[in-house]
Amino acid sequence: MDWFNSGKSFKYRAVAYYRHSAQDRQENSVEIQQDQVRQFARDHDIEIIREFIDRGKSGLSTEGRDGFNEMIHDYVERGQEAFEIVLVLDVSRWGRFQDTDLSAYYKGHCAMHGKQVVYTSLGFGEQDNLMFSLRLDIERFQAANYSRELSTKVFKGCAKIAEQGFRAGGMPPYGFHRLLLDEQRKPVQVLERGQRKSIQNQRVTLTPGDPDEIAVIERIFKEFVKWESTPKQIAFSLNKQRIPSPGGCQWSPSSVMAVLRNELYAGTMVYNKTTQRLKSPSHKNPMDEWIRTENAFPAIVEHKLFDRAQEILFEAEEERRVKYSAEDMLDRLRRVYEQYGTVRASLVAAEKEMVSVATYAKRFGTIGGAYQHLFEEVIDSRRAEVTQTIKQLVHETEEYGDFIVLRNYVSVRIQPVIPFPLGYEEEWTFMPEVRPEIDITLGVPLSNGGKYDVLGYLFFPRIMAGGRRIRVSANTADRIELHAYSLKQAMEDLIGLEVTA
Repeated sequence: MDWFNSGKSFKYRAVAYYRHSAQDRQENSVEIQQDQVRQFARDHDIEIIREFIDRGKSGLSTEGRDGFNEMIHDYVERGQEAFEIVLVLDVSRWGRFQDTDLSAYYKGHCAMHGKQVVYTSLGFGEQDNLMFSLRLDIERFQAANYSRELSTKVFKGCAKIAEQGFRAGGMPPYGFHRLLLDEQRKPVQVLERGQRKSIQNQRVTLTPGDPDEIAVIERIFKEFVKWESTPKQIAFSLNKQRIPSPGGCQWSPSSVMAVLRNELYAGTMVYNKTTQRLKSPSHKNPMDEWIRTENAFPAIVEHKLFDRAQEILFEAEEERRVKYSAEDMLDRLRRVYEQYGTVRASLVAAEKEMVSVATYAKRFGTIGGAYQHLFEEVIDSRRAEVTQTIKQLVHETEEYGDFIVLRNYVSVRIQPVIPFPLGYEEEWTFMPEVRPEIDITLGVPLSNGGKYDVLGYLFFPRIMAGGRRIRVSANTADRIELHAYSLKQAMEDLIGLEVTA
């Protein structure tokens, strides 16, 4: 920097960092920061060898702060030039990190590389001085809290504007233009992309925009309500005519649904559907937190037509909710089992009213897992019977939720399984437990044919079998017994002690 190259020798060499965001007041401008930091450098015999600047950048994180990141990577870490100090006007210019430990982290990171961060508003200070450290922590909290308070104020202001029926910000949706209103709420002009209001008391509302886009919106509602077309069919017809979607791409069922659900097309201003503040992830808000103002601007779609579309969507959603509920899915699967005496993926796929095999797998793990749920009452009954028998054999048995502990020595989860029909054979599929509090899964294969007798007992230690599906198949009960024990003998072998006869 030519301004300080006087040829004299200095006591210290430093780099300086300046940051100014769009929300900062004028007194925090880069030029004012430079004046104060340079004066501090002159007063303390410091030569500034390089200045790094981030204009219009938020201090909530280091993302997008090219000046800060260059300073850290090239000068602090890699030592591109020799220096001892990093000069910053104050803690807020360093960053308004919501986690104040991050502010301390970057300062400590510089210290690890032999560079001292000096906030010129605080001076050098004594690093081991309690009061200086406390003041630094307070400054970090205040820097972070300023952003939180500003965010709250901005939200309240936007919410008030939305309650009055005006646009709080953002680009206009498909089919609309932004209309600027003066202080008397009279139209001034349609705002083009990138244009903003210039007077604080002016307001922005929505007005019907491109006639071609309006025609597409009206067509979507009419086809959906009057012609009873599905969103998929509507998207297909629009794409067939090469009509671009709001994003300029092809229409999809989801983009058609977005139009059908958008209350703006009925003239209702909606705000606060989602929340995203201070670099946090965006999330959807519950409907009772939405800010809605009806008849805020001219509607594109008649209220009667829009309301009927919402009724159809609600009815379809209810039908879908019932169809994909666990109870309904199991009822449908039970009908297939009762009709064919078995359950196979091909049978499920062939039935028109069934949901897909993949949906069963997503809900129940596998189609076999869904099949087991058809016999929940039987499985729960057999589990209770086995548990009671074990309690009679091993008196020191305690129940803990869905497993038992024998003599404070070993924990056991009892897993009765109904055989899955596979042509002329049957298969039992066990899922040994992976939870660390359960040592052994006790597999209990049951017979079918309406009796559901216990055929034997299989032990699956967690450390050997946990997390793997184990399939056992047999033509007769005799073969299954070759892999099992009587319950009394199994308990004796398991706990290493004689059990009660």
